[in-house]
Amino acid sequence: MFTRLFRQSDIPPEYRSNFTHLYLDIGWYGVLSGSAINFLNIYAARIGASGFQIGLIGAMSAVINLLLAIPAGRWLQTQNTSRAIFWTSVFYRIGFMIFIFLPSLLEERQQVVAIIILTLLMAIPLTPLGVGFNALFAEAVPDRFRAHVAGIRNITLSVTFIASSLLSGAILENVEFPIGYQIVFGIGAFGAAMSSLHLYFIRPLPSDTPSPPSSPKPVSPQEAFPPRNIFATLRLDIWLTPFKKVLLALGGFHLAQYLAIPLFPIYYVNDLHLNDDHIGIGTALFYLTFLLGSTRLRQIVHKIGNRNVTGWGVIGLAAYPFLLAQSNEVWQFYGVSLFGGFAFSMVNGAFANYMLEHIPADDRPTHLAWYNVVLNAAILTGSLGGPAIASLIGVIPALLLFAFLRLLAGIFILKWG
Repeated sequence: MFTRLFRQSDIPPEYRSNFTHLYLDIGWYGVLSGSAINFLNIYAARIGASGFQIGLIGAMSAVINLLLAIPAGRWLQTQNTSRAIFWTSVFYRIGFMIFIFLPSLLEERQQVVAIIILTLLMAIPLTPLGVGFNALFAEAVPDRFRAHVAGIRNITLSVTFIASSLLSGAILENVEFPIGYQIVFGIGAFGAAMSSLHLYFIRPLPSDTPSPPSSPKPVSPQEAFPPRNIFATLRLDIWLTPFKKVLLALGGFHLAQYLAIPLFPIYYVNDLHLNDDHIGIGTALFYLTFLLGSTRLRQIVHKIGNRNVTGWGVIGLAAYPFLLAQSNEVWQFYGVSLFGGFAFSMVNGAFANYMLEHIPADDRPTHLAWYNVVLNAAILTGSLGGPAIASLIGVIPALLLFAFLRLLAGIFILKWG
């Protein structure tokens, strides 16, 4: 089955190089995700970071993204997308090298502050990288192959994530603290460098599909508004198009998603009393079913479409915090991880293509910049609001509340997105 999925004999030769480097990019990103990114918040929790401070790790990045997303979108319209994405990825991922040395340089309380500051600084290049990658993906992959490429990228991500997560968990269990974390951060930094290397080789292709129709077709900001008008500067005209529904639908999902995320490491460490090996195995199981779901993504999207796959996937993700809140044994955590991985494979594989279906091909950077604004507003609100709500009502009631919000977000996507 996997040989058939990765076979490129039925792919036109002019697309094969891009597809290969997109697979290798996400593969090495899986190494970064399964190691440094996966265990950064766990490390912060182990050196005494509060739920609020863990929330700040995500919130600081979101603040920068909110401030820079629209300027980044306008800047990307004047740049070679491929070169811009490569260099912004390099500057962003340099930060992962610095994490290696923090335990040797600073005391634990100082490290928490340094992690928050580093994530803030890394968010400056991350903003155009986040805005521009979906645009580069759309330019490098024809519409008829996007579900195929997205599915294989998910599979590749899950394989490397599983391997690096299991390896990282074993290292952390057998190497004394904090040296084990320094090794894990080093593995992540290497994966980050290799991912950026493959981004360098991805090239936009001549468009072979017409721009998706819009109803009504939005006029350009220069036609609709005089120069220097705030509508033209901020491209507020995008909120007058049908893309507004997509922004609201995905914004609701991301808010419900990120309200719960800061609570997970706190619950793992303080309530479930998981060790690093348990967490590594759980995340590996999550990505095992993520892999299995990704192998079926193309067929499922073909049957019901990207919007429906996204909506039902979000509804499935509502079960993760709900079931986690009922768990008090490690085997239950493993079971929750298995279910959550499949649901996430649907959302992760379909939501970007669902969004791209509603974006004119000649105006992608600015539309994606507004998506980035909505995404990071949700990250900021969720990262700070989740821990705040949990401090008022408790972690378990908060997880149940956020599960219900995820359910509502999925229903909104299915009915009105």
